[in-house]
Amino acid sequence: MQTKKNIVLGSFLFFLILFLIQFYFEYTKVTLLLEHKAVTRLDADCAVVLTGGPGRIREGIDLLANKSVKKLIISGVNPNSQFKQIFPMWAYYPEINEADVVLEKRSETTFGNAIQSLPLVELLKCRDVILITSQIHMYRAHQTFRKIYPNNIEIKINPLFLSKDNYEFDDLVQETLKSIFYSLWVY
Repeated sequence: MQTKKNIVLGSFLFFLILFLIQFYFEYTKVTLLLEHKAVTRLDADCAVVLTGGPGRIREGIDLLANKSVKKLIISGVNPNSQFKQIFPMWAYYPEINEADVVLEKRSETTFGNAIQSLPLVELLKCRDVILITSQIHMYRAHQTFRKIYPNNIEIKINPLFLSKDNYEFDDLVQETLKSIFYSLWVY
């Protein structure tokens, strides 16, 4: 009986150590971009904004207004929303043609963002895409998009840079756990 308990305890400890090692490596990847700032201006045919955080849509709109991209796909939009509702400042961007903004309204996850935006990217004939999301979400988002998108579509990253102080430890742990899950099932 004692041997069976030792085997169970040993197995538990073995898997716990494996999980902690995996957690450490994923945490390192998730937090890597927190140390860096954007230094170059990116240009591409299209940009894909992943909704879910402040400033992301405006970053995409700024790229469109500055002619860094020709089309903007905003992925993960509430199905009942219109462009003018999700970006009320659009009136201050007279150079923006609303027809250049595509709202993707079906996705609810990062995986869904990649799956649902790909047909739009292909329809718009985008050869390269700027992916816009937060720093801590960028690793998982980029890995997911790389897995879903064909190799002939270049994916450039444009993380929305915030101060390190804007992220709570809980946010980093949650993103790391999601990244571990995605690493097992998506990439």
